Amino acid sequence: MNKLDLVLKNCLLVNEGKQTQVDVGISDDRIEKITSEITSESKEVIDLEGKFLAPGIIDDQVHFRDPGLTEKGDIRSESLAAVHAGVTSTFDMPNVNPNMTTMELLTERNQLGAEKSWTNYSYYFGAMETNLEEIKKLDPKETCGLKVFMGTSTGTLLVEDDHALEQIFEHCPVTIVTHCEDNETMQKNLERVKQENKEIDASFHPIIKNDICCYLSSSKVINLAKKHGSDLHVLHLTTEKEIELFSNIALKEKKITCEVCVHHLWFDERDYAELGNLIVCNPAIKKKSDRDALRKALKEGFIDYVATDHAPHVYEDKKLPYLQASAGIPLIEHSFQIMIELHKQGFYTLEEVISYMSHKVADRFSIIDRGYVREGYKADLMMFDLNKETLVSNETELTKCGWTPFDGKKFSSSVFGTIVNGQPIVLDGKMVAESLTSEKIRFDR
Repeated sequence: MNKLDLVLKNCLLVNEGKQTQVDVGISDDRIEKITSEITSESKEVIDLEGKFLAPGIIDDQVHFRDPGLTEKGDIRSESLAAVHAGVTSTFDMPNVNPNMTTMELLTERNQLGAEKSWTNYSYYFGAMETNLEEIKKLDPKETCGLKVFMGTSTGTLLVEDDHALEQIFEHCPVTIVTHCEDNETMQKNLERVKQENKEIDASFHPIIKNDICCYLSSSKVINLAKKHGSDLHVLHLTTEKEIELFSNIALKEKKITCEVCVHHLWFDERDYAELGNLIVCNPAIKKKSDRDALRKALKEGFIDYVATDHAPHVYEDKKLPYLQASAGIPLIEHSFQIMIELHKQGFYTLEEVISYMSHKVADRFSIIDRGYVREGYKADLMMFDLNKETLVSNETELTKCGWTPFDGKKFSSSVFGTIVNGQPIVLDGKMVAESLTSEKIRFDR
């Protein structure tokens, strides 16, 4: 064996459904050796005694706001926050400025990623009612998916015309991912709430954007996908009612899948009283019964995995009156810690948490050589400590917007470090890399 570049010693590896005590050897950007003990020389050794090693988190739903909305966040700032949290790969949304709806804009966005991203990157293309010919040009090996907004969105990205939807579902060559809210239902609910109440605050958000609003939209896209044999992934499920639309057969046998976001597993409508607009997001955080059903459906396989929908906003925009306030929450810095809390509360095993945040995302999108700790795979790794607490505050947040709904909360775990393509980026919670090592994600499909 040639001299290794890096050896991780005494790792408690969480991978592919089990925990094993191993050493891991890395050469260049790949894992070369996984064995009980590595004694050969290496350029660098990191001793992980007492800590866990796992594949880096793959977050398939983020809003890094770049280009055009960079007062909220940008690719560099948000990906930096991500790598400190164990995230090594991200799929970013198209509702930036300008909306990413042409092949030219997709090329420009990938160039931004190459210049600024600390995480491996891929960018969803944006569906419009008028850009079908551009959609047809998408390469499934190079682009993670097509984002279809069925509810409120930015600019021209709302797709409501039935004929346009039919055409998209019939001809789209990549995975279709959907934001499912029915606009007509939302508008009727809003008008009713305005008539019945003089003052409307954040507590009305799950009433205006209720379970019927989500169910109507989700069932519509599922019917379209079944009709056209489309590859469909429904983003951020929020309701108990929607779960019945999905199957818990093995992921590899599914062509229609869904995910849940960490905030919908953590918060429920009772939290609006304390946090107000800070947890206003779309789709809305809803009833405790919905939250509990989502937790159960993830465990049972009806929901396939976990994402964040990380969506930073300037704090001043969140403090506006509810009807003017921005919807979205910065979450990527604490997604793993939230899932570890649910693990420690007995909802999920540690092996399941890793599967939900890495393995299954890689499997769903057929990501090449990532999402597992395997010899020959890219060395995208996270290291974590289940016994070292993390005290969260607005002052220590790395996301550009500088606030979090978890201000003052203590999580019972911490992320020790992150390796991206074989290079340590964060160690002992501190930045150790001087240059980007990220790559454009590619897909085997």
